[in-house]
Amino acid sequence: MSRTTRDTAARAPRRAAWRLAAGLLGPAFVASIAYVDPGNVAANLTAGARYGYLLVWVLVIADVMAMLIQYQSAKLGIVTGRTLPELLSERLKPRGRRLFWLQAEVVALATDLAEVVGGAIALQLLFRVPLPVGAVIVGAVSLGILAIQDHRTQQRFELAIIGLLAVITIGFLAGLIVSPPSPAGVAGGLVPHFEGPDTLLLAASMLGATVMPHAIYVHSALSRDRHRADPHTHVPATAVARLLRGTRLDVLIALGIAGVVNVGMLLLAASTLGGRGGTDTIEGAHAAITSALGPLVGTVFAVGLLASGLASSAVGSYAGATIMDGLLQRRIPVVLRRALTLVPSVLLLALGVDPTLSLVVSQVVLSFGIPFALVPLIRLTSERRLVGAFASSALLKAASWTSAGLVIALNLTLLWLTFVPIA
Repeated sequence: MSRTTRDTAARAPRRAAWRLAAGLLGPAFVASIAYVDPGNVAANLTAGARYGYLLVWVLVIADVMAMLIQYQSAKLGIVTGRTLPELLSERLKPRGRRLFWLQAEVVALATDLAEVVGGAIALQLLFRVPLPVGAVIVGAVSLGILAIQDHRTQQRFELAIIGLLAVITIGFLAGLIVSPPSPAGVAGGLVPHFEGPDTLLLAASMLGATVMPHAIYVHSALSRDRHRADPHTHVPATAVARLLRGTRLDVLIALGIAGVVNVGMLLLAASTLGGRGGTDTIEGAHAAITSALGPLVGTVFAVGLLASGLASSAVGSYAGATIMDGLLQRRIPVVLRRALTLVPSVLLLALGVDPTLSLVVSQVVLSFGIPFALVPLIRLTSERRLVGAFASSALLKAASWTSAGLVIALNLTLLWLTFVPIA
């Protein structure tokens, strides 16, 4: 056998392994849309425009936490064949289950508000569509995206979302080619520190926009639906281990892209919007980007915002259905749910509420919802009776509890600074 033939034969198993791993990609890309939704745009642009590179470190830490958390959610769905809401429903008494669903539903509504409002802003920037009408359009299009999803065609839904993620990535990062960030500023922004209560509020908003409670709930369903067509069928441990290896790669790539996009948005704002008036709104930031970098970059940015609103609205509706089905054991038609959750967004826009402010506040609400999803997730993935040999290691548990502790501490500090007068 020639050397060339031997090398080809040696590479064949590696190529087969990579093809197999690539075939397992998808669920994390859908979940990652929650990390680049319009709420991220509002929080990251506001942080970059007001404080430059100061809060880059928040996004880096949040993305590492997101990778850790989303992998555990996916693992729970693959190993148990059940979603996080379903497992919580089994462990809660009826009253507790309804209360838990209520807070999760508030989180889902806050998520939907950010997604629909962001998409409506994009339609107004691109086509001068009135905000309430734009909200209805976003809701209708997201329903169309959802219509291609079911257990038999999960990959078509994933491919549609991945396509929108590509548009989002180009839309939000294109400006950095024209206005690159300061290397010294980026390095300084990696050092954790705050500059007053407002930066803490923004940090909570950015954290809520990056580590999303509804994404924690839905990833267990996405992975279960993709990899376990029949949840009641026993899957050998070797097959589960193979699925988890592919899932780790899925999470690493998808959340890595989402992290780059988030940091890129803040860097764009820091390098372009600092010192410019009116950049505390998405519309103002878009105008400043267009003025500084040209109409082409401004249009590409608006297209990225529209793709973000459409994709995240579809994923948010999927998450809301997962939460209701798991905790209340009730399914309602997706059209009805989409219509009901659309009402608050359309109403707020019709009343003239500042859309960017509503986006930032919605992300703070999401930040307070994180512990309710994260703490049960950590406990369940550490429970050997439930996940057996795939229970979290001591190191993984320590990292998970540290993440949860950071989120809870940040939220308590935020409450203190919000309601206790500062001398």
